[in-house]
Amino acid sequence: MLERTTRFFASRWGIILVGAIIGILGPVLQKLGNPPNMGICVACFERDIAGALGLHRVNIVQYIRPEIIGFVLGSTIAALIFREFKARAGSAPIARFVLGAFAMIGALVFLGCPWRAGFRLAGGDMTALTGILGLVIGIWGGVLFLRSGYNLGRSQKTYPAVGWIMPLLMVGLLLLVIFKPVFSEGGPIFFSESGPGSLHAPLLASLGIGLLIGFLAQRTRFCTMGAVRDVILMRDFHLLSGLLAFIGFAFLTNLLLGQFKLGYTAMPIAHSSLLWNILGMVLAGLAYALAGGCPGRQLFLSGEGDGDSAIFVLGMITGAGIAHNFSLAAKADSMVDGVLKVGGISTFGIVAVILGLVICLVIGFTMRQKAG
Repeated sequence: MLERTTRFFASRWGIILVGAIIGILGPVLQKLGNPPNMGICVACFERDIAGALGLHRVNIVQYIRPEIIGFVLGSTIAALIFREFKARAGSAPIARFVLGAFAMIGALVFLGCPWRAGFRLAGGDMTALTGILGLVIGIWGGVLFLRSGYNLGRSQKTYPAVGWIMPLLMVGLLLLVIFKPVFSEGGPIFFSESGPGSLHAPLLASLGIGLLIGFLAQRTRFCTMGAVRDVILMRDFHLLSGLLAFIGFAFLTNLLLGQFKLGYTAMPIAHSSLLWNILGMVLAGLAYALAGGCPGRQLFLSGEGDGDSAIFVLGMITGAGIAHNFSLAAKADSMVDGVLKVGGISTFGIVAVILGLVICLVIGFTMRQKAG
């Protein structure tokens, strides 16, 4: 039975089914209360968690998102059932942490990760196309490094306790969101009372959907970055078929739920600054490619015992704190007295994107293995 299930999830129809399920569940989460065109956004949800823990104090984006908890624990459950839970670590941890931090900064300049880019497009937000363009360019740059011998080194088998750190951290977060303790007056845990952080589906629905997606994604190796990388590097369309199913079914679900709104300016939690939408996702895409997975895939890997992916996830959460504390994240378009106020990023954000690109390029050029 397990072997038959494994073969199905490894097939083309398996990845298409899982992509379709994710595409349906994202808009459903939005209908249940998550922010517009943000049924699922790994980067945004990790940013909200960072805020809830007090790593930044932007009070409109603070909430412990159960979906993230579910992604990790669902992957852990799948890995245990199919005997794929393997504790490993030790592959350039500091480089992975830095890549995670700059991946988050790039994503917050665009205002979304690859998952949200897909959901934004499926919801009618045409600014998502600029982000997707930047993502493809960034991943293409990463593929060039891979072809020239770039390698962060091989993870090594390690103590089982290392593999359990991330799942146990998620259990801790789950307890915090359930009991909502206050550790000091005016201190964490913080929960937004307005803005995107205050918009969320019921806890059980968010957690249950997260667990399901985590389980299915672990079985199929679903990865938005990998879908683009494999096409460029190997002309392999397996993962891409799942990604296209995800976007297609998200579009259909949005139509059925009345959530599709076509537009380019003043779209929900998005900005129409063309250049920085592109460059933000160039940075994010390059960081994902150099680290070996999109933010969702890194969560799923951390759930099956991969300590290196856990380091990347922690880097992203830290990067979210840095982005908001130092005004690096973009501001969304808004309407003021009927007049469009185009959002975008500050001078500090511009510097951060350029610095991030330089550091990613340094990592790509210097961490290469010579043939022979």
